[in-house]
Amino acid sequence: MTQASDRRGLPDTPLRFLIVDDHALVRYGLSLALRQRYEDVEIIEAGSLADAMRKARSEPGLAAILYDLQMGDSDEHSGLAEMLEAAGDVPVIVVSGVTDGNVIASCIRAGARGFVHKGCEGTVLDQALPIVLEGGIFAPAPPAVRGGTPIRIPLPASATLVRTESDAVNGLTERQREVLRLLLEGQSNKEIARALGVLEGTIKVHLRTVMQRLGVRNRTQLALATMKSGIKLSS
Repeated sequence: MTQASDRRGLPDTPLRFLIVDDHALVRYGLSLALRQRYEDVEIIEAGSLADAMRKARSEPGLAAILYDLQMGDSDEHSGLAEMLEAAGDVPVIVVSGVTDGNVIASCIRAGARGFVHKGCEGTVLDQALPIVLEGGIFAPAPPAVRGGTPIRIPLPASATLVRTESDAVNGLTERQREVLRLLLEGQSNKEIARALGVLEGTIKVHLRTVMQRLGVRNRTQLALATMKSGIKLSS
């Protein structure tokens, strides 16, 4: 039994994430990171693969699953395969301390939609989630991989500090610029989501990311900063 892939007809609800890790402190850290970055977020936790599979099948409306590759009650490869099967159409992002390019590549080939290293900066989640929620793949491009062919995955712009509004707007992804353009036209989150064919929660994630890049706290400040940049968002 898998969850339906199309949730666009549902009313606006909090983004729901399932965090799967057998260390309670890691689950707490990821939960805190998500709550600090996104409004209207609901966290579900699982400390074992068996519990994670049950919740993946029974919890409605999951936006994504953050999955620890090295669960105590499973093997890396078979455990991920079982988690992916239970997740159905819900995207799975592997969160692991593994740095081996072969392992990263194998996770993506198996069906994971993202790979985030546990040692990365918290801002990487701001980059990864919008990409994964819209059907893309986020993973570090592995260097020369011994004994295997590295996969090639386009990465978003690096999370460097921006010093001017112009630099910040120029550094946005194409979809983020679309969201910003529609916002400046006065459209609501719901209207933007309808125009772009995505969930309203995904628009909130995009806006949160853009606000952080521009160093603003609300839609009004965002509009002012964008206009100050002098950048033309439309072609």
